[in-house]
Amino acid sequence: MNTREDRLSTTIQKIPPSGIRKFFEMLIGHDDVISLSVGEPDFPTPWCMREEAFYHLEKGHTSYTSNWGLLELREEIAKYMNRYGMDYNPVNEILITVGASEGVDAVLRAVLNEGDEILVSQPCYVNYTPLAELCHAKVVPVDSSKNNFYPTAEQIESLVTPKTKALMICSPNNPTGTMIPKEELAKIAEVCKKHQIWVISDEIYCELAYEDAEHVSIGSFDGMKDYTIVLNGFSKSFAMTGWRIGYIAAPAEILAQIVKLHGYNTICAPIFSQYAALEGLRHGWKDVEKMRISYQQRRNLMVKAFNDMGLPVPEPKGAFYMFPDISSTGMTSEEFATKLFQQHNVAVVPGSVFGLGGEGHIRVCYATSIEKIKVALDRIKQFVQENRK
Repeated sequence: MNTREDRLSTTIQKIPPSGIRKFFEMLIGHDDVISLSVGEPDFPTPWCMREEAFYHLEKGHTSYTSNWGLLELREEIAKYMNRYGMDYNPVNEILITVGASEGVDAVLRAVLNEGDEILVSQPCYVNYTPLAELCHAKVVPVDSSKNNFYPTAEQIESLVTPKTKALMICSPNNPTGTMIPKEELAKIAEVCKKHQIWVISDEIYCELAYEDAEHVSIGSFDGMKDYTIVLNGFSKSFAMTGWRIGYIAAPAEILAQIVKLHGYNTICAPIFSQYAALEGLRHGWKDVEKMRISYQQRRNLMVKAFNDMGLPVPEPKGAFYMFPDISSTGMTSEEFATKLFQQHNVAVVPGSVFGLGGEGHIRVCYATSIEKIKVALDRIKQFVQENRK
């Protein structure tokens, strides 16, 4: 007798649920839990952006936009990307998406055929691998843990085969907070041009780079615009996670295919979110800088605390995550995260969910208040003292 599951896609049944969302769901109903697990800013969206959304809602601007998104917004994004040395035509080289995550899905479906190989720098954001596998492509991990958690051109070239279609990178990185140095990025660009490989560059954290760290897009190197698809959005830098607003910048011929997927799938991003994002690009940068400075202060506090308790962690260069090494405790990352939650009401994410090189680490997000961070660090210190094997 057939079960209901027998009538479902075997492909989707093989895809595991998100390891991050698993720990997010565990928080429900637990008031005393301090969450260092979900990558969500603890700041509200800047007031000027909320006010702009209110204005358009009050005016009844609640219709669809073009599949491409508001032209005004695309024009402002084009000006913004110019700051990073990239030149995109807002008419046909920039597409507004329902968050950068929709962009990841649409790009992978537009680029990958069954049997293609995609190189993915790991540890990485949990969405990349399952979305590529839903395209029936083969994910080939690039283990960045061997080199301070960023991929090298030498590693990438050693993994290229005739089936290699694309490379997926994220800098600043989720879950490690590391950034690919400019010199290494230039070498990676040469490898990708040599082998004519698409680079899918997730730059959602680019405005959260600290101190002397400089964000450089691989698409800004000579000749790389033709090989680069940039993913970005407003969720992290402008604290707009719930607004679901992102964008793709790419050569016109690839974006002409991606917009078909976007049109059939989501039609367009919410119009009031688009107007709010436009206002942010015009007048929200002081708020972004205040948030970045606050994250940097929290980062400094946490780096020292983890190193002092014997859980070494490299100083993140960007984003709002760090990736402490918990191997000295004798626990797996899953065991560490589960017991910490059960015994001391602190939620972190096991490194194993982020792919190759993640085991032996936990991802900690410092997008929460200093007061909560201090309490969480005290609890983690006590937990480590009680449980180290």
